[in-house]
Amino acid sequence: MVILGIDAHKQTHTVVVVDARGRKLGERTVGTTTADHLGLLVWASRFGTERRWAVEDCRHLSRRLERDLLGAGQQVVRVPPKLMAHARTAGRTYGKSDPIDALAVARAALREPELPTARLDGPAREIRLLVDHRDDLVAERTRIINRLRWHLHELDPTWHPPARSLSRGSVKHLAATEAFVGRFDGMVAHLAGQLVARVWELNVQIDQLEADLEPRVRRLAPSLLALCGCGVLTAAKLAGETADVRRFRSKDAYARHNGTAPLPVWSANKQRHRLSRSGNRQLNLAVHRIALTQARHHPDARRYLARRRAGGNTPTEAMRALKRRLSDVVYRALQADITTDANTQAVAA
Repeated sequence: MVILGIDAHKQTHTVVVVDARGRKLGERTVGTTTADHLGLLVWASRFGTERRWAVEDCRHLSRRLERDLLGAGQQVVRVPPKLMAHARTAGRTYGKSDPIDALAVARAALREPELPTARLDGPAREIRLLVDHRDDLVAERTRIINRLRWHLHELDPTWHPPARSLSRGSVKHLAATEAFVGRFDGMVAHLAGQLVARVWELNVQIDQLEADLEPRVRRLAPSLLALCGCGVLTAAKLAGETADVRRFRSKDAYARHNGTAPLPVWSANKQRHRLSRSGNRQLNLAVHRIALTQARHHPDARRYLARRRAGGNTPTEAMRALKRRLSDVVYRALQADITTDANTQAVAA
């Protein structure tokens, strides 16, 4: 078995081959087209038939490469960037270059045999693209509303729309703001009017994206939507960011990936755990939203939090424990949704 570590860039990919002991066997730099990737496969065949490709987990750069390798029946694993730092530090070669980084990727994959495996993109990526685009539009709307409020303050410090009224697509408050701005002349009023028009436009686009997301999420993740506190947007974030739960070997690996697995911090005779700030923070935020809702409305979650508090946990520690349990629930729901989708496709075939 040989490991082929890949340092991916926009125009080139650098590949370094290592054996089972981490010794460098070969190196090559290729382009980023499908034809280049096929040539890379031919070159890699000289190192034997048992190969595993290790790619730094930056899918905006490596998506085409992964797709071509998986289409050719190759095994591909994704290496988190933080693992490369330790491999570079332990190496005998100083500096930072594409071959050095590719070697670090290969040795990190050799050191960590149970990394997440790459899979071909499916419907979950479409959901992630829609969610990311919606997040960008929401952030843009927030920036515009902030600038608009300063213009409104300059026009009349005593008049301002209620907090969050413009970002929720309230027709009444936006119309009132538009009418207020129309009473003034000058450049400030002109700019404020343009900002109001842009908020109108963004509200329509955001609402349309949410309407497009709902049927996709209901078809792809019905088990997630059945969870208390998991709405369409939260389920879309979980499904899109997870990108096929089958690439995680267990619920514990998934908890480590989403940052809900607590970190052991033992000192002397005291054993405790603290918050993990690693992992996918978007997934962590989605699980946190579910936890907040269940802490208010779900009887089982409320009893669990009360039991943890009675056992000596602080409110923060109790919520952290609830999030860890919810990570397992989300993992099982994602697995159930994949099984349901596979059965549906089999029946349709």
